[in-house]
Formats: sequence, structure tokens, C-alpha cells
Amino acid sequence: MKKIGFFSALILPTLLVLGMQWGGPFQWMIHVFVFLFVPLMDYLIQKDTSNVPATEVSEATKAQFYKLITFIWVYVQLAVLIWGFYWVSTQELSLISWIAFTSGMALVTGGIGITVAHELGHRHEKIEQTYSKILLMTVCYMHFFIEHNRGHHVRVATPEDPATSRKGETFYAFWWRSVTQGYLSSWHLERERLQKKGLSFWSLSNQMFWFLILPLLFVSLFFGLFSYLEQRLVWEVPAFFFIQSVLGFSLLELVNYLEHYGMERKLLPSGAYEKVTPLHSWNASQLVSNFLLFQLQRHSDHHASAHKRYQVLDHNEDSPQLPAGYSAMIILACIPPLWFAVMDSRLSQWQKQRNLA
Repeated sequence: MKKIGFFSALILPTLLVLGMQWGGPFQWMIHVFVFLFVPLMDYLIQKDTSNVPATEVSEATKAQFYKLITFIWVYVQLAVLIWGFYWVSTQELSLISWIAFTSGMALVTGGIGITVAHELGHRHEKIEQTYSKILLMTVCYMHFFIEHNRGHHVRVATPEDPATSRKGETFYAFWWRSVTQGYLSSWHLERERLQKKGLSFWSLSNQMFWFLILPLLFVSLFFGLFSYLEQRLVWEVPAFFFIQSVLGFSLLELVNYLEHYGMERKLLPSGAYEKVTPLHSWNASQLVSNFLLFQLQRHSDHHASAHKRYQVLDHNEDSPQLPAGYSAMIILACIPPLWFAVMDSRLSQWQKQRNLA
């Protein structure tokens, strides 16, 4: 029965499409579901702190069912996004409808899509890595494939990591630092990879050039197609694509912000940082939102054991625990005074309990 719960992610694109078809207040159905219904369900339904028994981890890891869900999502997201291009090309949308549609699409591509891309990007199979890159292409954030795996996971909870938010730092200050420094870091990491292989920075093997070009080719294809079909230049297509992309990767940065807020690894006498453990990421085990996000909220175990697939991630009681699931915490992060009032005291209390203060 628990397996079926991971299909709940498909609720979001369904609500988006139906909401736009029905119009009026229904355009906001996906927003109400994500930011009202999900937090409410998280609050009412008991947390899921159960872990897969050690004797069953190997079998659960190999189960193709969990991989299939992520593969299905890739095609669903592409289909919904292309439908979005059609919709903005053929419909007269008011400003309110544009806001509802672009932000709603971002909840699909950024809220769920980047989560799936994150999961697939950690895997070693070529098909999974390719699917990860396709999903990231749809939000113009393909460099995340490099920076997250070779940068963030190495430098997490240190001052060198752009994606680790500092105590007292607002989300808005963090967003700029994480987006800009993370992008520059990706170029640096790719340069290092090419140098080790004896390849030129300007070679076709430089992934960053492809990561820059592919989203432009993708949107140009559909700009040309729908311009031809509508017999006019449908500038709505690239406008829609880039706006939902910015909103989509901003959702990712919101998640980064709350996952690592105030976390610090100790600097050892050797000059290296202590090993990453489940103590260096915030954990959340709310059942409903973990179904939607493929257990991304069990982030403490993910950073301690990045090789583990989402279905076997553990709840760690010793990890710092968020007071609510990601949907509710995202709202809180957008209001800095409320965020600091809730999180700073919780962070300090946890540090004292762990003798980390």
C-alpha cells in the first residue's frame, strides 16, 4: 500500500491542467493543495518514522517499481510542459491567470520535477542520469547535476558551500548567493574534470556549454512550432518557459535553505572538516509530504548515505527535526521574521542538546 503513495505526485499536474481548463478560482487548486491541504494533512496524520528493516533493504533497493515511478514522471512532466506551451499560445490569459499558471507549473517542474531529477542524478545508470538532465533542462538548471553531486555533497554544512544557509541569513540573501555562486562553482568543477582527463575547456566534452545551449534549443523548438501553427510569433512560449523556470529553481533553493539552515561541520586540526553525518541536515518525516517528494525530507540520511535510493532512506531521530513538512516550512521561509522566530530557538536548543553550541 505504501508503494501507491508515491504516485500521489501525479495529483499536482492533474490539478494544474484541470484548474486551467475550468478557469476562475479553480486555477489556484494546485496552490491550495500544496500550501494548505498538504500541511493540514501533515499535521493531522501521524509522522512516519518507520524504517525499512536491514534484512529487506537490499530487496527494496532493487525493486524496479520505485524506479518506474520516477521514469513515468519524466514523460508526464514533458507532456504537461508542452501542453503549457500550447495553452499560452492559444488562450487569452489575464495577468492573474498568467501568475496562477506559471507558478502552478513551477510547482510541477520545480516542486516535483527537480526532486525526481535530484534522485535520478545520484544514480550511476546512464538512463537515470539522462532523465535527470532532461528534467533539469525544463527549468534551466542543468548545472545542478554537477554542483549538487560534486560540490554540495562534498562541502555541505561548511562556509564553502553556497547551498548551505547560515543562521540569521534570510532566504532572499541566500537565494542570490546560492544561485550565483552555485553556477560559478559548476564551471569550476567542470574545468577540473576536463583537466584531469587532459581535455580542453573549450572542447565539446564541456557539459556546461551543453547545459547552457540545450534549454535554449528546447524552447526554440516549441517557439518555432507554435509560431508556425498560430501564424504569428508566440512570444508567450519563451516568456512562460523562462518565468516558470525561475520560479521552479527558486523552489529548489527554498528547499536548500530549509534543509541546511545553520548546520555546521567542525573544522578538524588537520584542516579538513569532520565527516558528513545525519546531524548535518534537517530531517522531516511527515507522511503525506514525503510521499509527494519521494522521501526527500529524510534529508539527513540522504547526505550521510547519498548512494541510497529514496525508498530505503531512514528516519534519524538524532537529526535536527523540522517542526513541519516542506510545504509549510517554505511559506515560513518566505517570511524571515517568522522563520527566525521559529527556527533560531529550535536550532540553538538542538545544538545544546547535542553539545554542539
